[in-house]
Formats: sequence, C-alpha cells, structure tokens
Amino acid sequence: MSSGTIDIDEFEDGDADEFTERNATERIVLFLDRNDDRAWKAATVAERLGLEADAVNAILSRLKERGLVRHKRPYWAITDDTERLRSAYQLHRQHEAADSEYREESLEALRTEEMDEVQ
Repeated sequence: MSSGTIDIDEFEDGDADEFTERNATERIVLFLDRNDDRAWKAATVAERLGLEADAVNAILSRLKERGLVRHKRPYWAITDDTERLRSAYQLHRQHEAADSEYREESLEALRTEEMDEVQ
C-alpha cells in the first residue's frame, strides 16, 4: 500500500506516532489480506509484525468499524467483502497521491462520495 517514501517536508513536520500508526495499519491490512484463509488473534498479528499488542488491538477495532475486518473473539480476519476492500485500497492510493500532489491544499476539498462510503 505504501510507496516506501514520503516527502521530506512531511517527514520534518510529522511526529513519529503518526508514521508508526499509518504504517502499522497498512501492514496489518496487508498481512490479513495475504493470509485471508485464516483468522488470527491480535497478539499473534502483533508478534508476526513486530508491533505492540495494544496498538494492533486499537487498529483492528478501527478497521472493524470501517468494515475492513471481521471479528469473532478472539480472532480477526480480513473482510470477505472484496468490493469494500478493493475500494479501501483504491481510496488509500488516491489519498496518498492527492496528499503528495496537493500537500498544501485541504484534502477535504477533494473528497468524493466514494470516499465517504468507505469511511
């Protein structure tokens, strides 16, 4: 999902927690998507990805609110709604591109109805 790079101004202006959170979310979604034949305990996801268990739990809860993961205690799995997942990936790519291109402008002005549906 991530290009592996960010603009130097974004690097200078951002705080470490912001980058960690964004990268952790991407890593969790990719992990669950690549392992979509299994359901995982949050602690196992955290261990496999080298992340803090509390952070993984919080991220999974937000992803569940957005309909991108399924949850049956204590297990988590990627959504089976492939169209919703595809839209979320597409939204993420569009957001990264817009953020890169329109750094100084408000991204709110670029919001589309499709973005609102996914969020």
